[in-house]
Amino acid sequence: MMDLLDLLHQTMSSPWVYLAIFAIAVLDGFFPVVPSETAVITAGVFAASGAPYLPAVVLVAAAGALVGDHVSYTIGRVGGARLLERLPPDGRRRAAIDWARRGIATRGGLILTVARYVPGGRTAVTLTMGAVHYPRRRFLAFDALAAGSWGLYSALVGYLGGLAFEQDPLRGLLLGLGLALTVTVLVEVVRWLRGHRRGAARAGEPGGDAVSAGAVSRPADAR
Repeated sequence: MMDLLDLLHQTMSSPWVYLAIFAIAVLDGFFPVVPSETAVITAGVFAASGAPYLPAVVLVAAAGALVGDHVSYTIGRVGGARLLERLPPDGRRRAAIDWARRGIATRGGLILTVARYVPGGRTAVTLTMGAVHYPRRRFLAFDALAAGSWGLYSALVGYLGGLAFEQDPLRGLLLGLGLALTVTVLVEVVRWLRGHRRGAARAGEPGGDAVSAGAVSRPADAR
């Protein structure tokens, strides 16, 4: 256990940690199996002891997220429409893309901020925005807000854990990850409840099923 703590201290005290956080955040933008939140929260925990420098962690995390999201947006813009059409109709990825499309239609660019806290949601939204050719300048503006708030939130969650267990960084890390998981679960629950209520409301409207079916098929007809 002490060897692990020593390794973490050495890693977090190195100036290369900022480049690592940036790279991990970039990759997570279009390759969502990379745990960028864990890296930023861990850095925040150790920042409570003085190294790394908390404002720098926030900055590089937000910058990496912004770059990664733009890579995903570009992938969607170049060949995303064909890629999305090949997804299985009943798969989880198709469900995420359908959620992203509905979110873009109802909330516009603000869906980026919500998607930052939904597992797999950020990639689905950025890819879809590229595929539907959402205006790049507006995407940049909303994504800057999303990436900045995410970087600040993730680093501060870790920092609070580090302050609470300054003499025991591993407990601080567990607390930070637990807080982040709690927020993610709450976002998912609220999203599910809102979707369930919308579905019930549409089902109760005259011709609601026909309208819903038309809404789902419209993008394909438009292409």
